[in-house]
Amino acid sequence: MAPQEKKLAHSTDPIPEEKRARRIVRGHILFAFGLLLTLGLAWLLAKEILLIYVSALFAAVLMPVVNRIMKINLLGRRASKPAAIFLIVAGMALVVGVFLTVGLPPVLHDLNQFSADLPARIPKMMSRVDQLPITHRLGVDDIARRAEGALTATASYLMTSLPNWLSHLFDILSALFLCIYFMLEGDTAYRFALSLVPATHRERLSATLERADDKISNWLIGQGFLMLLLGISSTIVFAILHVRYFLLLGFLMGLFNIIPIAGGVVTITLSAIVAAFDSWTKCLGVLIFYVLYINVENAYLIPRIMGSSVELSGLTILIALLCGTSLAGVVGALVAVPTAALIAVLLEEYAVHDKAT
Repeated sequence: MAPQEKKLAHSTDPIPEEKRARRIVRGHILFAFGLLLTLGLAWLLAKEILLIYVSALFAAVLMPVVNRIMKINLLGRRASKPAAIFLIVAGMALVVGVFLTVGLPPVLHDLNQFSADLPARIPKMMSRVDQLPITHRLGVDDIARRAEGALTATASYLMTSLPNWLSHLFDILSALFLCIYFMLEGDTAYRFALSLVPATHRERLSATLERADDKISNWLIGQGFLMLLLGISSTIVFAILHVRYFLLLGFLMGLFNIIPIAGGVVTITLSAIVAAFDSWTKCLGVLIFYVLYINVENAYLIPRIMGSSVELSGLTILIALLCGTSLAGVVGALVAVPTAALIAVLLEEYAVHDKAT
């Protein structure tokens, strides 16, 4: 047989084809096994993965501030990245310290007084509600008994859940240290993650992630400003209306505003109920204030503070909040909107085809 014929017969030999097929099958089996193992580890480490994600998210938000501090020229010298991060952490610690020493004691005093006065005020509130013509159809007495039982259960829960709160405190400290390390070494981790992507797609993915980072940073900074504004304005208005525990209610109004829609609804409902303990006039004043604030926020504040930072519809935000709360509770609700913004940017870049090609 001629050499060329031997070469041709070797190339058509079925054995290499069978080996390649077996390799492909083994590769699929190994991939499926690795995928199942990864999903199992993700399920077991869900809490830690969420902590890492939240820390990375806030590190990405704070990095523009770090970069701005590094650009400041002071006496011919500029701050290094560790020095800029130290200044941010020190500033945050100073704000928290001032709040704990000046702002928190009145809030805790109002909270203790509210919890002490509430059992005695519920019957008075129910007697006022009984005067309404439709209350006999609503079973108000049964609602009152359930409310008192709920208060007792809540007090018992607060006393028995101290270890859980200490665990949450440890999680907060862990997230703080992770955030600092992400700011210090995040660039290295980001470049390593991008190196896993093929070079032909790397630049496009990097530009998309940077665009998503800008949107998330703008949203979180704007949301923080709106929280501060709502907390201050509600405290002032509640004090003018002589609503009891106005410091506590104003603090809660600002704090829970970080959760869009749901946070405001919960806190204004609580504030209206507390105001109704004294008079229906105060309750009406609280509701009028919140309606006016929401209209001013939607018509004037959000367009100027947020701009087009997120561009998510109300339905998308509600769905994101429901999914985030179901998956991770309050922490999931906190990161629901930024995560939805990230997913929206990725879908817009890779899945939406609204331009003619």
